[in-house]
Amino acid sequence: MKFKYIEKKEPGRFINRYDVHYEMEDGQEKIYEMISRNPDIKDEKDLLNTKEDAVSLIMHDESGEKILLNREFRMAIGRWVYNFPAGLIDEGETPQMAAKRELKEETGLDLLRIDKWWGTCYSAIGFSNERNACCVGIAGGNFSKSTSVQEEITPAWFTKEEVRTLLETEPFAVRTQTYCYMWANN
Repeated sequence: MKFKYIEKKEPGRFINRYDVHYEMEDGQEKIYEMISRNPDIKDEKDLLNTKEDAVSLIMHDESGEKILLNREFRMAIGRWVYNFPAGLIDEGETPQMAAKRELKEETGLDLLRIDKWWGTCYSAIGFSNERNACCVGIAGGNFSKSTSVQEEITPAWFTKEEVRTLLETEPFAVRTQTYCYMWANN
């Protein structure tokens, strides 16, 4: 597959839509639709996003026996799903600063410790080059309502047994579902 060129189709406030033109092995053209947080992709080099756009937090309680999940309404599918706390990294923020802020905004909890930052990961490589900084750690404190009027979120702690039941009965974001399956069945 050979990159040919990219054209911006639609600018947006948070995402931008592009058509990426490739030449396939048989010489045929392939036009690939994608979205990006980058408003100014001009060439193949720009497709390779070199910075994290967002954070995703996998938080356990201080005992290590429970995992934090948000039940949140996702407008793109019109329903409630289970997901990890997550959000965009604001201009001037480090991933650690964004993780602390997002956790507090979405759950009211405090970020007590980050044990591990994972390597490069992408939100949805089937249609976007959005990169995530994903961490695993410990959270504590008391839950409070989300401070965002743009989000409907109900956070809670779940045991492995409760997670196994949720996995059978409720919709999840894929990264959350995958991690929860491994955690709950370990």
